[in-house]
Amino acid sequence: MIIQGLAFYMFAAIAIASAVMVISSRNPVHSVLFLILTFFNGAGLFVLLGAEFLAMILVVVYVGAVAVLFMFVVMMLDINFVELRQGFLNYLPLGAMVGLILLTELLMIVGGWHFAPEATIVGLVPIPEGVTNTQALGMVIYTDYIYLFQAAGIILLIAMIGAIVLTHRTRSGVRKQRISDQVKRRPADTIELVKVEPGKGI
Repeated sequence: MIIQGLAFYMFAAIAIASAVMVISSRNPVHSVLFLILTFFNGAGLFVLLGAEFLAMILVVVYVGAVAVLFMFVVMMLDINFVELRQGFLNYLPLGAMVGLILLTELLMIVGGWHFAPEATIVGLVPIPEGVTNTQALGMVIYTDYIYLFQAAGIILLIAMIGAIVLTHRTRSGVRKQRISDQVKRRPADTIELVKVEPGKGI
């Protein structure tokens, strides 16, 4: 128990520190790297909770795809971050209000655990013996919430198709590669042999 407690505080402290560095770093590449570190520590907390599947999904999806995509976008796009930071003070009151609301909610949750500890065990279902976390999650998703799961998949599919349609529009003056025309080309139509006499070249 002592090792688990030390691991929890280590993962939690590093996650909080790296999350603060995400929003306080001046270099956006450093912010993305700290975000990846935050995801890794979040995955460690999931492992301590016994949710190995969620930890694996967090690493594979968020670290392996989303954060790497952020890294490529930040490094490849020429974004004027100095201009973006100029409006920071304009959004400071709104950000402070959202942070205050989140802090109030967290204090209410912690207060509820402290003043009513019996409320945290209401509705808990014991996990059957021999059933892993991944199996339990799969049974819940594909039995009780199968229609909601399919609806979420359809919504994501529609969003992906809409993004492709909006970005793949016809532009005039853009030269596109046509593989069929390249395959049909004959050397006699594209190559011209010119015999240059000695002394009459360019």
